[in-house]
Amino acid sequence: MAHIDITVVVPTYRRPDLLKRCLHALGRQTYPKYRFEVIVVSDGPDSQTEGVVRALRQQYPDLQLSCTALETQRGPAAARNAGWRQGHADLIVFTDDDCIPSMLWLEEYAKAYRPHSGEAAAFTGRVTVPIPDPPTDYQKNIAHLSTADFITANCACSRKALELTGGFDETFPAAWREDSDLEFNLLKNNIPIVHVRQAHVCHPVRDADWGISIREQRKSMFNALLFKKYPNLYRKKISARPVWNYYVIILSSIAFCIAWAFDAELLAAGALSVWFFSILAFIIKRLRGTDGSFSHRMEMIITSIVIPYLSVYWTLRGALRYKVFFL
Repeated sequence: MAHIDITVVVPTYRRPDLLKRCLHALGRQTYPKYRFEVIVVSDGPDSQTEGVVRALRQQYPDLQLSCTALETQRGPAAARNAGWRQGHADLIVFTDDDCIPSMLWLEEYAKAYRPHSGEAAAFTGRVTVPIPDPPTDYQKNIAHLSTADFITANCACSRKALELTGGFDETFPAAWREDSDLEFNLLKNNIPIVHVRQAHVCHPVRDADWGISIREQRKSMFNALLFKKYPNLYRKKISARPVWNYYVIILSSIAFCIAWAFDAELLAAGALSVWFFSILAFIIKRLRGTDGSFSHRMEMIITSIVIPYLSVYWTLRGALRYKVFFL
């Protein structure tokens, strides 16, 4: 086998069309194909993924492409760890199956790594998220990936850096905060993170079902785990304070119910007013600069009433699960 400079790890699970698009982009890299390998890791047995990889091997016979699968679903963190540990290169580059790396992507990472060869170092590239104007609330939120410091859609680590940190924390079972956890671990170990703007990845926004923001609230549980491990970095880089407006909404609704039960009409009216105007402010914030269609506006109104309760529920559940005081 020729010397492999770069191992590319792509975690996936039952998203064959997205994976195919990503692998096509890797097959068009300007970096010599005999000098990098691509390891696709399925988060559990997945015949669709295997079929995509077989087809792409035929289409790009010079691409060193392999596929492996975890025995059971354990999340993208575990899939990435399996990939880089299986790889042969000293530089490990990560992307996700819903991303499209530019043709110069690996060439730019290779160039950035040369001065750090043999060292513990990490790298982060540029992510663009094309969205319509105006976007939906979901599209606007996904677009924040373009300003993130370090995300698995486009990052790289030397093998030494991954060995020193242990790689991704597999107690993060979902695609949420596991990349920030690795970033904070790198910072804790004084491992430099080099920004490589020329290493570009496009991250299109996937189609979303109506009310997706409600399902997304479950991720709040894993904020508690990240906060427990790195409280100072969490407050500095993720969120400086709790989402107090959610707690105002919940407490005012509780106060209204209690006041109503005890026939305290004035107190009930005051609590209801606080709840109403807090919800209204939240709705206006989400609607500002977004799609003005009737369906989207109704989605924002309905989900904005539900989100504070679900978000706090999952936040407190995470605090209990991970045994940390976290609001």
